[in-house]
Amino acid sequence: MSHAHISRRHVLQAGGAAGLVAALGLTGQPAAADGRPTARITDLGPAVVQFSLMSAVLIGDTVYIGSRNVDPVRVIALHLPTRTVVAGTDLTNGHSVQALAADPAGRYLYAGVLQKADVGKPNLFRWDLTTPGTPAEPIGRIGDRDVRALAVAPDGVLYAVGGGADTAPALWEWDPATRRVRDAGTPGPEGTLVRAVAATGTTVFLGAGTTFNGGGDTGRATLYAYDRSTGTFTSVAPREMEKDPSVRDLAVMGGTLVVGSAGSTEPSKVALMDLVDLSSYTVATSTGTVAKLFTEIDDTVYFAGEDGIHAYDRRTDTIAPVEFDGPDLGEIWGVDGRDGKIVVTSAFGFVAEIDPAARTSAVIDLADAGAPRTPQTAMGLAVGNGHVYVGGTGTIARHSLRSGEVVNLRAPGEAKDMVVHGGALYTGQYNSEGIWRHDPRHDLRMHQVADFPHEQNRPLDVALDRKNGLVLVGVQSDTEGGGSLWTYHPRTGRSRCFVDPVDAMQCVRGVASQDGVAYLGGDNTLATGPRSTVVAFDPVRGEELWRIDPRQTAGTAALAVRGRHLYGLSRKGGLFVIDLRRRTLVHRADIREVCNGFAALVTNRDVVYGVSDTTVFRFDPRTFAVSTVVPAVDGSWYSGSHLTNDEAGHLYTMRGRNLIRITDRPGR
Repeated sequence: MSHAHISRRHVLQAGGAAGLVAALGLTGQPAAADGRPTARITDLGPAVVQFSLMSAVLIGDTVYIGSRNVDPVRVIALHLPTRTVVAGTDLTNGHSVQALAADPAGRYLYAGVLQKADVGKPNLFRWDLTTPGTPAEPIGRIGDRDVRALAVAPDGVLYAVGGGADTAPALWEWDPATRRVRDAGTPGPEGTLVRAVAATGTTVFLGAGTTFNGGGDTGRATLYAYDRSTGTFTSVAPREMEKDPSVRDLAVMGGTLVVGSAGSTEPSKVALMDLVDLSSYTVATSTGTVAKLFTEIDDTVYFAGEDGIHAYDRRTDTIAPVEFDGPDLGEIWGVDGRDGKIVVTSAFGFVAEIDPAARTSAVIDLADAGAPRTPQTAMGLAVGNGHVYVGGTGTIARHSLRSGEVVNLRAPGEAKDMVVHGGALYTGQYNSEGIWRHDPRHDLRMHQVADFPHEQNRPLDVALDRKNGLVLVGVQSDTEGGGSLWTYHPRTGRSRCFVDPVDAMQCVRGVASQDGVAYLGGDNTLATGPRSTVVAFDPVRGEELWRIDPRQTAGTAALAVRGRHLYGLSRKGGLFVIDLRRRTLVHRADIREVCNGFAALVTNRDVVYGVSDTTVFRFDPRTFAVSTVVPAVDGSWYSGSHLTNDEAGHLYTMRGRNLIRITDRPGR
């Protein structure tokens, strides 16, 4: 399947009024206190345009697909026989649809959304498929912020699970007879997130665990059976899964409960449990760190792993990958069975029908089928050699600064951050995808150049060590806690991973480099323990040189070096400056008026600039005083704002969902 190309005209059309501003060359000019303009802003149009998805379920001949990180959040209907999107509905809340489920009759489709914050709006919706032209209706709100999974019992009662609240996740019930959401209870304090639910006429099963900050002894995989008649919970987790971080997915298939775990230091597993006697089960070990989205064809259970589709043979209790002549499936969000074929919905924006017997496949591109392409929230950002790169989900948009052409590069997972070095792009790819490379002088493809331990899964910040010629990546280990520093040498191809260079509780959220020394900013989001420690690290020898406590109330958000000074921001709006020669803390300030939360820093034209979700700002090189460069930038970032600069000293970031270039001349 070819890579998607988006012309400048398409980008402008998708951007609406914002794109028109870019086309006409209209710019904003923030003014200094005396009224003189200090910065010129050029709107480069929507940053990442695609139909991004996060869920799918097959009902009859139609695949219903939930969107991800687009506005408005929506569900579309892809009719497989005609290979056409035949219907769609917009939802009134949320940023992504991770949970979809159909009622037993196939009349209603239920959807649950993820939210940035719980503002009291509905997070459950129902779409009547007999009248697809009528929008989905909001039907209620579970007390957890995010809905991660849904299941409908044979009598039509809906069950929902998720997380994101301050309390342990609960099981929630919506009865179409009463049209009310009921808290069915919390089985225990273990785990931070419930991502799996399945229901029979008598029992609801929910699988929980941990996703962030490590699980310790009380946050690993748990599986509960909820008795619908008595309202009681019973722990039924297979002991072979208890060391895994979480139960990732569940499915009821006839008289069997299928359970998939999320792995970390060990591979994921799949269990087949007898619904009559849950103590009777078989367990098989898969590959990689995920087993989810189950369907059954004949005597074989098919499911999604991180590297494609796998088959669990019930006769031999073995798992093997499904081989076929088709494209890389990337991250998979839907697996169903139809007419002996596996229907797979890929985050790359297509649906594949795989014939496991013939080892063939047919692919339907969602954009070609009529799926709406709209601007997505952005992730990593880099510029160099005439191109600006913006990370999305399953793609990286490459903007030509010469022609304005935008090309979408297919990339697995999410490019959390990136840099351009020697004309090539280097990215840190979530989840557990390592470092990838793209050189526009050679081809349009991305290539993985370095792989690392699966548990070191979430890249956060990518920087260059120009003296040693290294790409540096700060990383968080979601399941085990702490994090690591990755290094990659483009010339030799050598890569290394230094685990917990700050400590076992702090990930490496900020990375900066000067004269061959890497400065690592720690972040610990737990309520207790050290936070925001800064470590000077030799990335060649893998040795700590020194460390300092910048005396912050929250973890590091970003780092940048200017001359002898290391600038740092905390996630609660604290500024700190460290004198690198004296290895002392020389300045602290509260800058919450411009920055509170995740942020980014860059040194440009001998001045340190920063960006938050709301504002672009800079620091006076002598006094460290902060001043605003672009107010109300309000960039639509998914996992923290980014700021970068090109060889000519122009700055790049997001304003809304559009990419902008900032030319700043402070003091002129």
